[in-house]
Amino acid sequence: MFFDYAKIFLKSGDGGSGSVSFRREKYVPRGGPDGGDGGRGGHIIFKVTGGMTTLSDFRYQHHFKAQNGQAGGGANRTGKDGQDLYIPIPKGTVIRDAASHQILADLTEEGTEYLILQGGRGGRGNARFASATRQTPQIAEKGEPGRELWVELELKLIADVGLVGYPNVGKSTLISRISAAKPKIADYPFTTLIPNLGVVEHKGRSFVAVDIPGLIAGAHQGVGLGLQFLRHVERTRILVHLVDVSGLTGRDPYQDYLQINKELEAYSRSLADKPQIVALNKIDLPAANGLIKEFQSRVSKVKIITVSAATGEGIPDLLDAVIEMLDRYPQQFTPSEMSEFIPPRDDFTIKITRDKGAYVVQNIALERRIQRFNLNNDDSLRSFQRLIKRWKVEEALIEAGVQEGDTVRIAGFEFIYSRED
Repeated sequence: MFFDYAKIFLKSGDGGSGSVSFRREKYVPRGGPDGGDGGRGGHIIFKVTGGMTTLSDFRYQHHFKAQNGQAGGGANRTGKDGQDLYIPIPKGTVIRDAASHQILADLTEEGTEYLILQGGRGGRGNARFASATRQTPQIAEKGEPGRELWVELELKLIADVGLVGYPNVGKSTLISRISAAKPKIADYPFTTLIPNLGVVEHKGRSFVAVDIPGLIAGAHQGVGLGLQFLRHVERTRILVHLVDVSGLTGRDPYQDYLQINKELEAYSRSLADKPQIVALNKIDLPAANGLIKEFQSRVSKVKIITVSAATGEGIPDLLDAVIEMLDRYPQQFTPSEMSEFIPPRDDFTIKITRDKGAYVVQNIALERRIQRFNLNNDDSLRSFQRLIKRWKVEEALIEAGVQEGDTVRIAGFEFIYSRED
């Protein structure tokens, strides 16, 4: 099966917690604090991997989580970092933020690595909190939680030549003749349901061609299979536009040619501007000669080659024309405009809401900090109180109408409000 879209959930690893420990050795009666820091959580990294041509690996697995960092230990031992999680993807994958649809990365080179989520920092051990006035700190930080993100993956195949045209005009027959690709071929429309890639060798040269499932009127709006696969033509250097001149369809070949170009332009201006070679196919059939002459009289600004994909007639001339045009149009596609994913900066604005009688303090940056405190510890509790004061939480609560004895909830912790004297 060919999969060119996936939506997945990512979570980087949590940082390991710092350690509360004191040096306890014989003949060292007053050993100081020696709690080590926790290790950082594992990063999540996308890596462009050769040999992958679809996103089928994400058909059943939608959640990816990196390893957590380990806790610190005594004797100033730092916890082991969490193992980074590498997610292999095919060349040509576009990564978007699923919420905003913002493009985060467009990965077009094999071997490219993209760090999308950093692991949480490890918590500091109590050795970090020792000072001249606090020689036996009982405080250590919990590890920073990893970050979470839903992303969309969209694959845009990278090929030199795109074969386009109405259904059943002979694209699959052509690519099977000029390459080792073995697409399904039958005498009915929409036989081809997936793009087929093939490597073409001709006169010591090679290029990659892709057979795009047939387009019909309204393809740019999703009619037929168009919207699903038009993206795969965007990164081709040139187009080979196949037109059926057998006379068996009952359609006018010239109108077919105009309609397909109209669909390309409606989807993307860059598609309409791609250089084209028109291949008039099925010239082995009796009615072809008259239709060829009529078509050539109406179209003069593009290269026209007459071929029979079934018998091979005209194929060498077509490949000569393709190679000549590829030499004139080197690979120039520009990766999609990207925006680096930057976690939001700290916003000191405190939002107060009500939930079942409790006042709920909301601020993502503040909540992430509070989650690192162990509030069962007196030193940690004092640090928590200083943090709350620095962020002016009490002022926000008073403005929201909090009263003595009301319940306040923040980052999963609940306490009873008591006004400071």
